[in-house]
Amino acid sequence: MTKSKTNPSIRVLVADDHAIFREGLRKLLEGAGDIAVVGEAGDGDETVRLLHKLKPDVLLLDLRMPVKDGLGVLEEMNGDSAQTRVILVTEGENEHDVVRAMRLGARGVVWKQSASSLLLKSIRKVNAGEIWLDNRMTAELIDAFKKSSDSGARREKPLLSPREKEIVHLVAQGFRNREIAEKLFISEQTVKNHLHNIFDKLGVSDRLELALYAIHHRLTDTP
Repeated sequence: MTKSKTNPSIRVLVADDHAIFREGLRKLLEGAGDIAVVGEAGDGDETVRLLHKLKPDVLLLDLRMPVKDGLGVLEEMNGDSAQTRVILVTEGENEHDVVRAMRLGARGVVWKQSASSLLLKSIRKVNAGEIWLDNRMTAELIDAFKKSSDSGARREKPLLSPREKEIVHLVAQGFRNREIAEKLFISEQTVKNHLHNIFDKLGVSDRLELALYAIHHRLTDTP
């Protein structure tokens, strides 16, 4: 007897201060079949409390909430809530706040006016370890990273080796160095060496910026 219908694989916590919006999200998500809404929060403090209590797979987070905003929630996420992946669900935020949110661990951004199918897809992708951004937001984040980074100029058509392209593809999917080493049958130190070269070639400063750059320039299309 299968348990897929009674025990959906993706457990979601919804954090937004608008009750009507939360109710609409719950109905949408619970109709998907593979997603369960395990809790709802109307402010930042309640979000943090439910994160530790429920340990959801995915948190749908509004940055603009009372008591404690979404950035404050992200700053507090550690320990028991460290495995929860965060998607910002927003009407449109200041790009610097979104960059900060990504730096603090958010893995995706979805506009509230987006099609429901995109929200469902974002949850599944982020739950699987990937980053979710639309093309416009990716471009804006890249520009914001450029302004806030001391890294050198990027090459529009970087000359990456086949092995480097494989590593970029895996980084963008959320794999860590040890996991990449195991998948490619190389040492973890070799992965680190490749990443050092990749960072230098692309002019990026960390793994998140590399993943964003790769998505924006379609470097993840073919492993």
